[in-house]
Amino acid sequence: MRVDDDRYGGDVLSGDWRSRGVKKVRQVPLERDMVLEDPDSGWAGAVVGLEAGNIALEDWKGRTRSFPFTGQFLLEGELVTLGRPSTPVGRSGGGGAGAGAAGAAGAAGRPGSVGSVGSVHADWRPGAAPAVRQASDGGRLRTASGSFAVESQRARVALPSRIMVEGKHDAELVEKVWGADLRVEGVVVEELSGVDNLAAVLDEFQPTRDRRVGVLVDHLVPGSKESRFADAVMRGKWGAHVLVVGHPFVDVWQSVKPARVGLRAWPTIPRSIEWKKGICQALGWPHQEQADIARAWQRILGQVRTFADLEPQLLGRVEELIDFVTEPRG
Repeated sequence: MRVDDDRYGGDVLSGDWRSRGVKKVRQVPLERDMVLEDPDSGWAGAVVGLEAGNIALEDWKGRTRSFPFTGQFLLEGELVTLGRPSTPVGRSGGGGAGAGAAGAAGAAGRPGSVGSVGSVHADWRPGAAPAVRQASDGGRLRTASGSFAVESQRARVALPSRIMVEGKHDAELVEKVWGADLRVEGVVVEELSGVDNLAAVLDEFQPTRDRRVGVLVDHLVPGSKESRFADAVMRGKWGAHVLVVGHPFVDVWQSVKPARVGLRAWPTIPRSIEWKKGICQALGWPHQEQADIARAWQRILGQVRTFADLEPQLLGRVEELIDFVTEPRG
C-alpha cells in the first residue's frame, strides 16, 4: 500500500469514521450469545433476545440494553449488519446463557493473572479509563488486565527480579494495562532502549536464581534480528535465569486492536520507510517530528482501556513474564 494514499480520509479518531467511505458492510446471521458492540455508544454484550425489531445485548455485569436489529454493530472488530437468525434467539429476559458468554473474560488464580481472554469489550466510555472496573460477581473489582483487584493491599517493596521491555511505548502500554497488578506483585519494568542493548544490560544486572529477568521483545519471529538476539541470550551465561518472549508485531503499536483506532487492519508499510512515520502518514497524522510520533502514540494509547483492547499475542506473553519473575524462590 502506498502510504501517501489517503485511504482513511483524514483523522480516523474524529467524527463518525465508521460511516465515512464504507462501501459495503458484511451481513452475518444473528445468533444467540454472539458478542456485539454498538459502535455509537460503546456498549458491548452477548445477544440474549430479539423482540419487536430490537436485539438485547447483555454485558459482563448482567445489564441489558436494546438496539435496533437493522443497525450496524462491531463483531470482533468488524463492522457488520445482522441477518435473520437461522435458529430462534428467544426474547430478552436477563441471565441465562448470554451472561456466561458476556462474562467469559474472567480471571482466576493469583492477583494479576489474566484468565480466559475473550472478545468481550468491557463497558467503557471514552475518557473514563478507570484503573479498576467492577466485576459481575459480588461487586468485586477487576484491574485493567482482568484480574481481581486487591483493594486493601499496598504496593510491595520491589522484587529483585525485573521485567525489561524494548522502549518507552512498550513500558507505557504494560503500565496502563498491568500496572495495578505489577505494583501488588512488586515488579519493576525497565526500558532497554532497544534489544541491541540486552546483552550489556544483563551483564550489568547479573541475573541469578533469585534475581530473574523477563524480557519482552518486539517482532520476535523466525529469522528476525530480534530472534537472533534472543537466541544468543538464552544460550549464553545468563540463560538459566532469563526468559525472553515476544510478539510478532513490527512494533507494540500493532498490539492494539486496529478497530480501536478506526481501522480494519494496520497498514502495511514499505521497509524503506520508518514504520511509525509510515503509519502516521497513512492515517493522515503529522509525522515529520519526533514530537508528532509521541503524540500519535498517546492517541493510540488513549484508546486502550482494558486487556480486551489488545491482541492476545501480547497478552499471553506479558502474563508469562509476570509468572516467571514472581515464581517463588526455591
